[in-house]
Amino acid sequence: MTFTLPASGRAWHLVARPHGWPKAEDFALREEPVTAPAEGRVLVRNLHFSVDPYMRGRMNDVKSYVPPFKLDHPMDGGAVGEVVASNAEGFQVGDHVLHGLGWREYASVPAEHAVKVDASLAPLSAYLGVLGMTGLTAYAGLFDVASFKEGDAVFVSGAAGAVGSQVGQMARIKGASRVIGSAGSDEKVKLLTEEYGFDAAFNYKNGPVAEQLRQAAPDGIDVYFDNVGGEHLEAAISSFNVHGRATICGMIAQYNATEPTPAPRNLALVIGKRLRLQGMLVGDHYGLQDQFVREVAGWLSSGELKYRETVVEGIENGFEAFDGLLRGENTGKMIVTLG
Repeated sequence: MTFTLPASGRAWHLVARPHGWPKAEDFALREEPVTAPAEGRVLVRNLHFSVDPYMRGRMNDVKSYVPPFKLDHPMDGGAVGEVVASNAEGFQVGDHVLHGLGWREYASVPAEHAVKVDASLAPLSAYLGVLGMTGLTAYAGLFDVASFKEGDAVFVSGAAGAVGSQVGQMARIKGASRVIGSAGSDEKVKLLTEEYGFDAAFNYKNGPVAEQLRQAAPDGIDVYFDNVGGEHLEAAISSFNVHGRATICGMIAQYNATEPTPAPRNLALVIGKRLRLQGMLVGDHYGLQDQFVREVAGWLSSGELKYRETVVEGIENGFEAFDGLLRGENTGKMIVTLG
Protein backbone atom coordinates (compact mmCIF):
# COMPACT_ATOMS: atom_id res chain seq x y z
CA MET A 1 0.00 0.00 0.00
CA THR A 2 1.41 3.38 -0.94
CA PHE A 3 0.99 6.35 1.36
CA THR A 4 0.29 9.77 -0.11
CA LEU A 5 1.97 12.49 1.92
CA PRO A 6 -0.43 15.19 3.12
CA ALA A 7 0.58 18.78 2.41
CA SER A 8 0.50 19.61 6.11
CA GLY A 9 -0.10 18.30 9.61
CA ARG A 10 -1.01 19.99 12.87
CA ALA A 11 1.46 20.73 15.69
CA TRP A 12 1.18 22.41 19.08
CA HIS A 13 3.27 25.59 19.51
CA LEU A 14 4.05 27.45 22.71
CA VAL A 15 3.19 31.09 21.95
CA ALA A 16 3.65 32.67 25.41
CA ARG A 17 5.52 31.63 28.56
CA PRO A 18 2.99 30.78 31.29
CA HIS A 19 3.08 32.67 34.58
CA GLY A 20 1.77 30.26 37.20
CA TRP A 21 -0.84 27.89 35.75
CA PRO A 22 -0.59 27.48 31.95
CA LYS A 23 -3.58 28.92 30.09
CA ALA A 24 -5.09 27.84 26.75
CA GLU A 25 -3.99 31.13 25.15
CA ASP A 26 -0.32 30.28 25.87
CA PHE A 27 -0.59 27.57 23.17
CA ALA A 28 -1.66 27.36 19.54
CA LEU A 29 -2.43 24.39 17.27
CA ARG A 30 -0.96 25.26 13.87
CA GLU A 31 -0.51 23.69 10.45
CA GLU A 32 3.07 22.65 9.57
CA PRO A 33 4.23 21.56 6.08
CA VAL A 34 4.89 17.82 5.65
CA THR A 35 7.73 16.89 3.28
CA ALA A 36 9.47 13.68 2.23
CA PRO A 37 12.27 12.75 4.65
CA ALA A 38 15.81 13.93 3.92
CA GLU A 39 18.68 11.44 3.86
CA GLY A 40 19.11 9.62 7.18
CA ARG A 41 15.59 10.49 8.36
CA VAL A 42 12.20 8.82 8.60
CA LEU A 43 8.78 10.43 8.39
CA VAL A 44 6.55 9.19 11.20
CA ARG A 45 2.79 9.52 11.53
CA ASN A 46 2.38 9.82 15.29
CA LEU A 47 -0.18 7.50 16.85
CA HIS A 48 0.27 8.51 20.51
CA PHE A 49 2.22 11.21 22.32
CA SER A 50 3.00 11.73 25.95
CA VAL A 51 2.32 14.72 28.20
CA ASP A 52 4.53 14.81 31.31
CA PRO A 53 4.98 17.06 34.36
CA TYR A 54 8.61 17.95 33.42
CA MET A 55 7.25 19.77 30.35
CA ARG A 56 5.94 22.55 32.61
CA GLY A 57 9.53 23.50 33.49
CA ARG A 58 10.45 23.66 29.79
CA MET A 59 7.82 26.34 29.26
CA ASN A 60 9.88 28.77 31.38
CA ASP A 61 12.80 30.60 29.81
CA VAL A 62 15.36 29.32 32.31
CA LYS A 63 18.50 27.27 31.96
CA SER A 64 17.85 23.69 33.05
CA TYR A 65 18.79 20.09 32.30
CA VAL A 66 16.63 20.22 29.13
CA PRO A 67 16.50 23.34 26.93
CA PRO A 68 13.27 25.38 27.22
CA PHE A 69 10.64 25.09 24.50
CA LYS A 70 11.12 27.77 21.84
CA LEU A 71 8.25 30.18 21.31
CA ASP A 72 6.36 29.75 18.02
CA HIS A 73 7.97 26.36 17.32
CA PRO A 74 6.45 22.88 17.72
CA MET A 75 6.88 21.50 21.23
CA ASP A 76 8.41 18.05 21.64
CA GLY A 77 8.23 15.02 23.91
CA GLY A 78 7.86 11.26 23.77
CA ALA A 79 5.82 9.83 20.90
CA VAL A 80 5.25 6.52 19.18
CA GLY A 81 4.12 6.17 15.60
CA GLU A 82 4.33 4.46 12.23
CA VAL A 83 6.99 5.09 9.59
CA VAL A 84 5.17 6.33 6.46
CA ALA A 85 8.29 7.21 4.44
CA SER A 86 11.93 6.24 4.99
CA ASN A 87 15.21 7.59 3.70
CA ALA A 88 17.27 5.73 6.29
CA GLU A 89 18.89 2.32 6.32
CA GLY A 90 17.24 -0.18 8.64
CA PHE A 91 13.81 1.45 8.65
CA GLN A 92 10.91 0.47 6.42
CA VAL A 93 7.45 1.84 5.85
CA GLY A 94 5.17 0.22 8.43
CA ASP A 95 7.78 0.00 11.21
CA HIS A 96 6.65 1.31 14.59
CA VAL A 97 9.11 3.64 16.32
CA LEU A 98 9.54 5.49 19.59
CA HIS A 99 11.03 8.99 19.30
CA GLY A 100 11.09 12.45 20.89
CA LEU A 101 9.04 14.60 18.48
CA GLY A 102 5.57 14.50 19.99
CA TRP A 103 2.88 17.21 20.16
CA ARG A 104 2.38 16.90 16.35
CA GLU A 105 0.74 14.66 13.76
CA TYR A 106 3.80 14.10 11.55
CA ALA A 107 7.46 14.08 12.60
CA SER A 108 10.62 14.01 10.50
CA VAL A 109 12.93 12.04 12.79
CA PRO A 110 16.69 11.46 12.42
CA ALA A 111 17.17 7.67 12.24
CA GLU A 112 19.58 7.68 15.19
CA HIS A 113 16.82 9.13 17.39
CA ALA A 114 14.20 6.53 16.42
CA VAL A 115 13.92 3.21 18.26
CA LYS A 116 11.92 0.35 16.76
CA VAL A 117 9.25 -1.09 19.06
CA ASP A 118 7.30 -4.30 18.81
CA ALA A 119 3.50 -3.95 18.87
CA SER A 120 3.17 -7.72 19.47
CA LEU A 121 4.93 -7.49 22.87
CA ALA A 122 2.77 -4.71 24.29
CA PRO A 123 0.32 -2.05 23.13
CA LEU A 124 2.25 0.79 21.44
CA SER A 125 1.20 3.32 24.08
CA ALA A 126 2.96 1.18 26.74
CA TYR A 127 6.30 2.24 25.23
CA LEU A 128 5.55 5.79 26.42
CA GLY A 129 4.74 4.58 29.93
CA VAL A 130 5.36 1.30 31.69
CA LEU A 131 7.96 0.10 29.13
CA GLY A 132 9.28 3.58 28.34
CA MET A 133 10.83 6.57 30.09
CA THR A 134 8.19 6.45 32.85
CA GLY A 135 8.90 2.84 33.75
CA LEU A 136 12.66 3.31 33.58
CA THR A 137 12.35 6.35 35.88
CA ALA A 138 10.55 4.20 38.47
CA TYR A 139 12.97 1.29 38.09
CA ALA A 140 16.20 3.31 38.22
CA GLY A 141 14.92 5.67 40.91
CA LEU A 142 13.98 2.85 43.25
CA PHE A 143 16.76 0.33 42.70
CA ASP A 144 19.71 2.49 41.65
CA VAL A 145 19.20 5.91 43.25
CA ALA A 146 17.38 4.89 46.45
CA SER A 147 19.38 1.63 46.82
CA PHE A 148 16.20 -0.28 47.70
CA LYS A 149 16.76 -3.57 49.52
CA GLU A 150 14.39 -6.32 50.59
CA GLY A 151 12.63 -5.47 53.86
CA ASP A 152 12.62 -1.68 53.30
CA ALA A 153 9.46 0.29 54.08
CA VAL A 154 8.72 2.52 51.08
CA PHE A 155 6.62 5.69 50.79
CA VAL A 156 5.65 7.05 47.37
CA SER A 157 3.98 10.43 46.78
CA GLY A 158 1.84 10.96 43.70
CA ALA A 159 1.46 7.19 43.88
CA ALA A 160 -1.43 6.84 41.43
CA GLY A 161 0.53 8.63 38.70
CA ALA A 162 2.49 6.95 35.94
CA VAL A 163 5.81 6.78 37.82
CA GLY A 164 4.53 6.43 41.38
CA SER A 165 2.23 3.48 40.67
CA GLN A 166 5.15 1.57 39.13
CA VAL A 167 7.52 2.38 42.02
CA GLY A 168 5.12 1.00 44.64
CA GLN A 169 4.47 -2.20 42.72
CA MET A 170 8.16 -2.79 41.98
CA ALA A 171 8.95 -2.36 45.69
CA ARG A 172 6.22 -4.88 46.58
CA ILE A 173 7.45 -7.40 43.99
CA LYS A 174 11.02 -7.09 45.33
CA GLY A 175 10.05 -7.71 48.96
CA ALA A 176 9.34 -4.37 50.66
CA SER A 177 8.18 -4.79 54.26
CA ARG A 178 5.52 -2.12 53.70
CA VAL A 179 4.49 0.10 50.75
CA ILE A 180 2.59 3.33 51.44
CA GLY A 181 1.24 5.75 48.84
CA SER A 182 -0.38 9.16 48.80
CA ALA A 183 -2.84 10.31 46.15
CA GLY A 184 -5.31 13.13 45.59
CA SER A 185 -8.67 11.34 45.71
CA ASP A 186 -10.38 8.54 47.63
CA GLU A 187 -10.89 6.70 44.34
CA LYS A 188 -7.13 6.70 43.66
CA VAL A 189 -6.41 5.57 47.23
CA LYS A 190 -8.70 2.59 46.66
CA LEU A 191 -6.91 1.79 43.39
CA LEU A 192 -3.52 1.75 45.18
CA THR A 193 -4.56 -0.74 47.84
CA GLU A 194 -7.05 -2.89 45.90
CA GLU A 195 -5.40 -3.12 42.48
CA TYR A 196 -1.72 -2.23 42.91
CA GLY A 197 -1.16 -4.05 46.21
CA PHE A 198 0.01 -1.11 48.38
CA ASP A 199 -0.22 -1.96 52.08
CA ALA A 200 -1.62 1.47 52.94
CA ALA A 201 -2.56 4.67 51.15
CA PHE A 202 -4.09 8.03 52.05
CA ASN A 203 -5.69 11.05 50.39
CA TYR A 204 -3.36 13.97 51.10
CA LYS A 205 -6.34 16.36 50.84
CA ASN A 206 -7.96 14.73 53.90
CA GLY A 207 -5.52 16.10 56.50
CA PRO A 208 -1.89 16.95 57.25
CA VAL A 209 0.43 14.64 55.29
CA ALA A 210 2.83 14.12 58.24
CA GLU A 211 0.00 12.89 60.48
CA GLN A 212 -1.47 10.55 57.84
CA LEU A 213 1.98 9.16 57.01
CA ARG A 214 2.73 8.47 60.69
CA GLN A 215 -0.50 6.47 60.96
CA ALA A 216 0.19 4.56 57.72
CA ALA A 217 3.83 3.83 58.65
CA PRO A 218 3.99 3.54 62.45
CA ASP A 219 7.46 1.94 62.27
CA GLY A 220 8.83 4.67 59.99
CA ILE A 221 10.05 4.51 56.39
CA ASP A 222 13.39 3.63 54.82
CA VAL A 223 12.83 4.85 51.24
CA TYR A 224 10.85 7.82 49.96
CA PHE A 225 10.18 8.30 46.25
CA ASP A 226 9.29 11.97 45.83
CA ASN A 227 7.09 13.13 42.96
CA VAL A 228 5.47 16.01 44.84
CA GLY A 229 7.91 17.88 47.10
CA GLY A 230 6.80 20.48 49.65
CA GLU A 231 4.71 19.14 52.53
CA HIS A 232 5.22 15.53 51.36
CA LEU A 233 9.02 15.81 51.55
CA GLU A 234 8.77 17.40 54.99
CA ALA A 235 6.53 14.54 56.18
CA ALA A 236 8.91 11.91 54.79
CA ILE A 237 11.90 13.50 56.55
CA SER A 238 9.96 13.30 59.85
CA SER A 239 9.05 9.63 59.29
CA PHE A 240 12.46 8.46 58.06
CA ASN A 241 14.35 5.85 60.00
CA VAL A 242 18.12 6.29 60.40
CA HIS A 243 19.94 5.98 57.05
CA GLY A 244 16.74 6.64 55.07
CA ARG A 245 17.10 7.41 51.35
CA ALA A 246 14.96 9.69 49.19
CA THR A 247 14.87 9.80 45.41
CA ILE A 248 13.81 13.31 44.42
CA CYS A 249 12.21 12.72 41.04
CA GLY A 250 9.69 15.55 40.79
CA MET A 251 8.14 18.41 42.77
CA ILE A 252 4.82 18.86 41.02
CA ALA A 253 3.38 20.74 44.04
CA GLN A 254 5.51 23.76 43.18
CA TYR A 255 5.73 23.68 39.37
CA ASN A 256 3.10 26.41 39.02
CA ALA A 257 4.00 28.33 42.19
CA THR A 258 4.75 32.02 41.71
CA GLU A 259 6.12 32.42 45.27
CA PRO A 260 8.78 30.30 47.06
CA THR A 261 7.26 27.28 48.87
CA PRO A 262 7.93 27.05 52.62
CA ALA A 263 8.40 23.30 53.19
CA PRO A 264 10.47 21.35 54.08
CA ARG A 265 11.23 23.16 57.34
CA ASN A 266 12.81 20.18 59.11
CA LEU A 267 16.00 19.66 57.07
CA ALA A 268 18.09 19.63 60.26
CA LEU A 269 16.84 16.04 60.79
CA VAL A 270 18.98 15.01 57.81
CA ILE A 271 22.02 15.22 60.09
CA GLY A 272 20.96 13.10 63.05
CA LYS A 273 19.20 10.51 60.89
CA ARG A 274 22.11 10.45 58.39
CA LEU A 275 19.63 10.73 55.50
CA ARG A 276 20.46 10.71 51.80
CA LEU A 277 18.33 12.92 49.54
CA GLN A 278 19.32 12.48 45.91
CA GLY A 279 17.90 14.10 42.79
CA MET A 280 17.49 11.97 39.67
CA LEU A 281 17.16 12.40 35.92
CA VAL A 282 16.25 9.34 33.91
CA GLY A 283 18.83 10.25 31.22
CA ASP A 284 21.62 9.22 33.60
CA HIS A 285 20.31 5.65 33.74
CA TYR A 286 19.90 4.48 30.14
CA GLY A 287 22.57 1.85 30.84
CA LEU A 288 19.85 -0.05 32.74
CA GLN A 289 17.50 -0.08 29.71
CA ASP A 290 17.97 -3.73 28.63
CA GLN A 291 17.78 -5.09 32.18
CA PHE A 292 14.71 -2.91 32.84
CA VAL A 293 12.79 -4.04 29.73
CA ARG A 294 13.64 -7.70 30.38
CA GLU A 295 12.53 -7.63 34.02
CA VAL A 296 9.45 -5.44 33.59
CA ALA A 297 8.20 -7.33 30.51
CA GLY A 298 8.37 -10.48 32.68
CA TRP A 299 6.33 -8.83 35.47
CA LEU A 300 3.76 -7.62 32.94
CA SER A 301 3.31 -11.04 31.35
CA SER A 302 3.02 -12.76 34.76
CA GLY A 303 0.41 -10.19 35.85
CA GLU A 304 2.51 -9.11 38.86
CA LEU A 305 2.76 -5.54 37.53
CA LYS A 306 -0.34 -3.64 36.47
CA TYR A 307 -0.64 -0.28 34.81
CA ARG A 308 -3.29 2.19 33.78
CA GLU A 309 -3.43 4.90 31.17
CA THR A 310 -5.62 7.97 30.89
CA VAL A 311 -6.20 8.43 27.16
CA VAL A 312 -7.30 11.72 25.61
CA GLU A 313 -8.49 11.40 21.99
CA GLY A 314 -7.45 13.89 19.34
CA ILE A 315 -4.52 16.24 18.86
CA GLU A 316 -6.88 19.20 19.30
CA ASN A 317 -7.22 18.19 22.97
CA GLY A 318 -3.46 18.24 23.66
CA PHE A 319 -3.59 21.30 25.93
CA GLU A 320 -6.57 19.89 27.89
CA ALA A 321 -4.61 16.67 28.46
CA PHE A 322 -1.58 18.58 29.76
CA ASP A 323 -3.70 20.84 31.97
CA GLY A 324 -5.53 17.78 33.34
CA LEU A 325 -2.20 16.13 34.14
CA LEU A 326 -1.03 19.14 36.18
CA ARG A 327 -4.35 19.11 38.05
CA GLY A 328 -4.05 15.39 38.86
CA GLU A 329 -6.96 14.29 36.69
CA ASN A 330 -5.02 11.32 35.29
CA THR A 331 -4.69 7.83 36.71
CA GLY A 332 -1.41 6.37 35.48
CA LYS A 333 0.18 7.62 32.28
CA MET A 334 -1.51 10.50 30.42
CA ILE A 335 -1.51 9.79 26.67
CA VAL A 336 -2.86 11.76 23.72
CA THR A 337 -4.01 9.42 20.95
CA LEU A 338 -4.22 10.67 17.38
CA GLY A 339 -6.86 8.31 15.96
